[in-house]
Amino acid sequence: MTSVVIAAHNEEKVVGGCLEALMRDNSGGDLEVVVVANGCTDATADTARSYPGVVVIELSEGSKPRALNAGDSAAKSFPRIYLDADIVVPTGCIRSLVAALSTAGVLAAVPDRVVKTRGCPRLVQAYFAVNERLPAYQEGLFGRGIIALAEAGRSRFDQFPLIVADDLYLDSLFRPTEKAHVAEVTIEVDAPTKTGDLLSRLERVRRGNAALRRASPQGTMGMPVRESDRWAWLREVVAPNPRLWPAGVVYGLVTVYAAVVARVAPSASLAWGRGGAVRR
Repeated sequence: MTSVVIAAHNEEKVVGGCLEALMRDNSGGDLEVVVVANGCTDATADTARSYPGVVVIELSEGSKPRALNAGDSAAKSFPRIYLDADIVVPTGCIRSLVAALSTAGVLAAVPDRVVKTRGCPRLVQAYFAVNERLPAYQEGLFGRGIIALAEAGRSRFDQFPLIVADDLYLDSLFRPTEKAHVAEVTIEVDAPTKTGDLLSRLERVRRGNAALRRASPQGTMGMPVRESDRWAWLREVVAPNPRLWPAGVVYGLVTVYAAVVARVAPSASLAWGRGGAVRR
């Protein structure tokens, strides 16, 4: 049995697609699915309840870390999958992640990802032309909206800290050799459909990451929280690919803007923020 924990805040429009994909891949009945509807003012909880076997928990406060902790408390099985409510997992994804965790020494696993930018503003497309090629996304656990942990991996921490950078936190718990990237499975992640949404999400992500580093300056399990490589986009992505220079200019400007705004307004609320594919 594998447990899937989904923290959902006002996800009425997308949680059905997420659950349908899980149910299609659950013919053997080996998935326990827990949806934690937190701070919802729509029909997220009712939609989730319409799927037989799905456990639904409702919290009055909109807080992803508190929702994840509530879901963890209710979930009974391992491996443990943390899944965003707007992610539609392809057939075989969960099985492939679980199989990866059976490899000796592997405690965390994620699929590959592709960011869907078709129909998005040109600025958003340019940003992701660079972002999706960053080495950090090939090495880290973030940016997919899904992370699988073995029982031994989940034992690395007690509860999710009350910060918004939950995926960066999980990434900080494991050494590179303890993480597996399952390349044969690809998750499709929607990019923000508005430039303003991209900027807002980047600001929020930067504040959340900074809050995690302040809360754990020495890192966890002897491993420091991943520091942002400010020039990786230029050194590793744009410089070797001259055709990406126009996109690189956009990426650099957007990144600087987000950094400045996040520094001016450093508080990181636990309230939810939307914004599509920028998950770190």
